[in-house]
Amino acid sequence: MIRSMQATDIPDVLALLHWMDAAPEREVFAPDSRDPRELHLECEEGLCLVEEDDDGVRAYCALSPFRDGLVLEGPIAENAGSEGGSMKALLGRAVQHTDGQPVYAFSARDNLPVRAALEKAGFAPLHSTAFYSAPLAQISRGARVPDGMRTTDSLPIAEYRALYRAAEDAWAGRLDWTPEQYAAHFADDTVRLVALWRGNHPVGFAELEFSPDDARADVTYLAVHPAERGQGLGRVLLALAAAEAQSHPELRTLRVRAHDHLHSARTLYARMGFTHCRSMVTYLLDGDEEA
Repeated sequence: MIRSMQATDIPDVLALLHWMDAAPEREVFAPDSRDPRELHLECEEGLCLVEEDDDGVRAYCALSPFRDGLVLEGPIAENAGSEGGSMKALLGRAVQHTDGQPVYAFSARDNLPVRAALEKAGFAPLHSTAFYSAPLAQISRGARVPDGMRTTDSLPIAEYRALYRAAEDAWAGRLDWTPEQYAAHFADDTVRLVALWRGNHPVGFAELEFSPDDARADVTYLAVHPAERGQGLGRVLLALAAAEAQSHPELRTLRVRAHDHLHSARTLYARMGFTHCRSMVTYLLDGDEEA
């Protein structure tokens, strides 16, 4: 039976989340919370569905607001089988509540049961994203601001938008941030910016998010203006970002990412000694097509 999630289902949903956590190939976009109270609050923000049988909850998925539409959490199900098993019916119920909005989903590249179920439900793969990691000390070695340049820990919103737009990033939703949203984002203690300037012109930046519980810093975005490429500034920014993260003793690892078409970024990471650690596939259910 498929129904809305209830507070009494939280132990079973947490068990599914921990089962997913136990193997990288099972990963999907899912709630961050692993605490019953926080999970309950998080699941109140959107539509949460479970499938149960006589043994309890066997599968979970949810829909939450995201970008220009919705994001799918899950589906997560043990013993789903190679073709998606019980997840198909759960996904079918979830897409009935999209109201014609586009729905994004994120699955580990090797999570074949979930990928099969998503594609059966009409989701189409957009691109894959590879993640790489390396020790902070290795990447920060030799961090130095090039002669004639300087760094700052902030950028005016207009300069940030201009670099973001020039770098052709797919995260275009940030271009619509209000000044208040922009200020709030960088006021977060877990967010850092390392901006590189030549005179009065910013030429690139590295944006970081810290995950102290995982002893990790993530480069959430690396931008170098197209006119400044080919000078090794990506390497410079990564080294400076690693040095910034290394100033926080609880952090040990730097993680970066690149979409499948960003061959130059992948080459840079390999040359700097990053190791591939995981790959995720982004899916989209187009609201217009579904309607």
